[in-house]
Amino acid sequence: MKKLEDYIRVIPDFPQPGVMFRDITTVFQDADGMKLAIDQMQEAVKDLDFDVIVGAESRGFIFGAAMAYNLHKPLSLARKKGKLPWKTESVDYDLEYGKATLEMHIDAIKPGQKVLLVDDLLATGGTVKAAAELIEKLGGQVAGILVMIELKGLEGRKKLEGYRVDTVISVDGK
Repeated sequence: MKKLEDYIRVIPDFPQPGVMFRDITTVFQDADGMKLAIDQMQEAVKDLDFDVIVGAESRGFIFGAAMAYNLHKPLSLARKKGKLPWKTESVDYDLEYGKATLEMHIDAIKPGQKVLLVDDLLATGGTVKAAAELIEKLGGQVAGILVMIELKGLEGRKKLEGYRVDTVISVDGK
């Protein structure tokens, strides 16, 4: 039986020399790989009490939607600036090569809701930390953060101290 890691394509030197890019589109392209990813992500948080899932743009939408469906939970989206059509709240954050903004509709999280934040990758932690701050700004409580892959060499977990962070795959590299 294949492991989840077997479904992930590693592309050396993308987007720059020295980076080993983890391409998860190959997980989505295989029904067994997709099922394995969702099953393992759900298993990682089976003991977590939460009311709603927030999927972070954009691959967090895919994992979050599948989990929300399976667990009969609502799904809210944390999107890049300018992608949502109604009133939003936003958080600015730093990227490796610049700045970005995440937004959520102002009614995406009800005050006091316990939220599971889902994304595909934890690298430097900027996007996930911004999404967590946005959830809290809307009055939600981050019950946990779940990512499929953590790149431990980039130390993104340090930005998330105080939060429960679950990962399915941890790799030492960048």
